[in-house]
Amino acid sequence: MLAWLRRRDPGLSTVRRAARITVVACAGFYLSRYVLGNPGMAPYALFTVIALGLLSQISGSPGQRARTLLGVLPVGWVLVTLGTLLSFNTWAAAAGMFVLGFLVSFAGVGGPRLVGLAAGGQLLYILPCFPPYDPGGLGWRLAGVTLAVLLLAGAELVLWPDATPVPYRTRLATAIAGLSACLTAIADSWSEVPGGRERLAALLPEATEAADALRPSRLPPTQRPASAGKRDRALSSAAGTVRLLLGRVGDLNAEDEHLAVAVPAAAELVRVAAGCAGTAAAWLRGEGPVPDTTTMSAALQTFRLRRMGTDPEGLPPERLRLGSLALSLGEWVLSMVTAIRIAAGAPIHPDSTPAEARPGPFWYAYESTRRLWWHRLRENLTPRSVHFQGALRLAAALAAARLLSGILDVSHGFWVLLTVLTVLRTSAAATRSTLRPALVGTVIGSVAAAGLLFIPVDPMWYALLLPVLMLVGFAAGPLLGLGWSQGFLSVTIALIFAQVSPVDWRLAETRVLDVAFGAVIGVVIGLFAWPRGASGELHRAAGIFLADGARVVRDTVDVLAHGRQPGAALPRARSDGMLAEASYALFQSEPAHPGGVDWQATLVAGHHAVRGAEALIKSCPTGGLLPCVAELTVSTADVAGRYEHAALALLLHDPATAAAANGGPPELAWPDDLGRDLYHLADLRVWLDGLRDDLGRLAG
Repeated sequence: MLAWLRRRDPGLSTVRRAARITVVACAGFYLSRYVLGNPGMAPYALFTVIALGLLSQISGSPGQRARTLLGVLPVGWVLVTLGTLLSFNTWAAAAGMFVLGFLVSFAGVGGPRLVGLAAGGQLLYILPCFPPYDPGGLGWRLAGVTLAVLLLAGAELVLWPDATPVPYRTRLATAIAGLSACLTAIADSWSEVPGGRERLAALLPEATEAADALRPSRLPPTQRPASAGKRDRALSSAAGTVRLLLGRVGDLNAEDEHLAVAVPAAAELVRVAAGCAGTAAAWLRGEGPVPDTTTMSAALQTFRLRRMGTDPEGLPPERLRLGSLALSLGEWVLSMVTAIRIAAGAPIHPDSTPAEARPGPFWYAYESTRRLWWHRLRENLTPRSVHFQGALRLAAALAAARLLSGILDVSHGFWVLLTVLTVLRTSAAATRSTLRPALVGTVIGSVAAAGLLFIPVDPMWYALLLPVLMLVGFAAGPLLGLGWSQGFLSVTIALIFAQVSPVDWRLAETRVLDVAFGAVIGVVIGLFAWPRGASGELHRAAGIFLADGARVVRDTVDVLAHGRQPGAALPRARSDGMLAEASYALFQSEPAHPGGVDWQATLVAGHHAVRGAEALIKSCPTGGLLPCVAELTVSTADVAGRYEHAALALLLHDPATAAAANGGPPELAWPDDLGRDLYHLADLRVWLDGLRDDLGRLAG
């Protein structure tokens, strides 16, 4: 049994958490019920522990979790007070449930950490919003909540505390350090240092794995950098850039002959990029100063000047391409270092101003935390927002359950709302998948509870049996599934109520009916209110962003080849990119979704189109590529077509074909009459080739 348990629960973290919650819940309940002799205080001492210890997901070190619990305590007082005062009337209680249910859930727009507290917050209103209407007992209810929070906060510190998870910045540091080593190997290879190619081949798998570990699908929701603050925005941006850079490095490694070319100037630039990446990794590990952008910017400027001072006539196309690739790598490393500086609270560069950060990917760099939170709230106060949809769906389900429970005079209506809270998911399909185990587990548990209550025994036996059932039930849910947790919860709740007031075996029958009633409400609301959930909205937003990318590609090449003024494609893509990022940030607040699309790679593909276009329009003379416009039109149509294909696949919810290629890239000749515009043609080709590679990585 122990071996099986260790396989299912490495480190026994689930068992330790279940034991900690059991000890605290029983201590608060027994102290209130048997020492203080207050049956009105006891349920609040117990269910507050369940709300904040079991239903809530609080991340961080033991000290951080304890501080979070203490910070939530005033909110708990407000919720319990409002629930108590509004319980005088069914309609008032239902209206309060709708408003508070929406606000508590919508507060999760601030990031996964707040989402982790939402379910527990809902329960703190649900419990007191049912009769009896007892404002005189409010003080004891608040005392029960306070006792539970204080005990739980103390237990987080001393009672089998959970291990501190690996910080996200440590994971990011590992990935950037791997990138730095790979870039150094490329620089060595291009400098004809022996062993550079072999060292890159050896380093790349580990570095790629470290970067893949940053994917949100491989992280618990509470550890993903998805809050509204600039630090999390910047860390998420840096992670996406690291993955893009390592993708480029992987492409170079796959084309082994490119590593055998001696390109001294490009090697020097890449070596500077490797050093800047190493400095960024050291700061993330707490071992060095904040990296600066000056070094990388100066290296890029020097490389451009040296390149433009060299006549490209007669240079092999491969050298032109590798020079442009080195320039691209340097630009992306500069972008990554910029993000790290923002995460550190430093200016983008010593003399930068707020105007330099916007419009663009780092528009948030000089915004206050308050403005960023307001921006996140405002951009999600729309029916197209994933989080608005989820909050409204849950609020409607809970309010409907509270209203119907009161109108129909359902006994123990609290269980109806608790079932809605447990069963309702972000999509109709996910909600239906929880229905069967919830009902089967409840029926089996209720039958067992009826058997226990049918036998006349002293209530003290219930008090002795309660901790055992709690421990097994709290551990069974994460280890065995929803059905087991519902079964043990049915027995546990029966024993709790048996110690508060006289009950008989019919309590178990009521439990089954209430759970079935709540499950039906959850399924109906989930079926009619945005049944696709967060995934559906993210598919739409990302599809629109990639479609914008296709227009950006066409518009950029048109500007460079014909000298026309940039159109509306870039501003529109920037705007839609921000909406897609907002949907993605909220999508990260949910549990991991099964395969399909690598959303971080999808958004990187869109941003690469936008940021690459901005750099090309800024650095390349417009109209200089007119002599090769026919060939560029072919290549542009190929890349834009791939973006449109991926966009359509996302809009149609067909992730299997989102990354499908439309044949190989077209073979294009290098014209010999462009002069120094050959360098700009090489930059453009590297950008287009990189976009093709980006689209090949969309599959999750």
